[in-house]
Amino acid sequence: MMEIFRGRKFWIENSPVKFPNGVVQDKVIVHPKNAVAILPVTPTGYKLLRQYRYAVGQYIYEAPAGTMEDGEKPAETAYRELIEEAGVAAKTMIPRGFIYTTPGFTDEKIFLFEARDLVPSDEFHKDPDEVIEVMDVTKDNMDTMIRDGTVCDAKTICLIHQCRDDA
Repeated sequence: MMEIFRGRKFWIENSPVKFPNGVVQDKVIVHPKNAVAILPVTPTGYKLLRQYRYAVGQYIYEAPAGTMEDGEKPAETAYRELIEEAGVAAKTMIPRGFIYTTPGFTDEKIFLFEARDLVPSDEFHKDPDEVIEVMDVTKDNMDTMIRDGTVCDAKTICLIHQCRDDA
């Protein structure tokens, strides 16, 4: 294993990998810290963020999310990030599993949560690099926003699917 880079949020290695068929090849693997994503559910829909993402150079609509701090459990991170980014706390936080974001080159795992019974909170504050506007989106508009590409963030689309109540 050869470490290529180590930063505050992730590290990158180049390692020989032996595949199940016996082939060995050098592969680059990105190891970020694990993260959470939270879908705040309201009586009529969801709270999404319209957030500027510098990697794609534009605003996108997405669920609140964030990186787990050292020693933090996923539910603790979800509680903190929901308040930081959306300005609400959840009286009910339901775990909805996890996803691997892009397993072709990273072991990043995002733990998914559904947040219900929301109340305003300012216990935590946004990071200085977070340019965020909280948007209320109705359930009726969500399918259209996903189909037309307005919502194109994978973790958000996964959460919508996991948290949908068709009752």
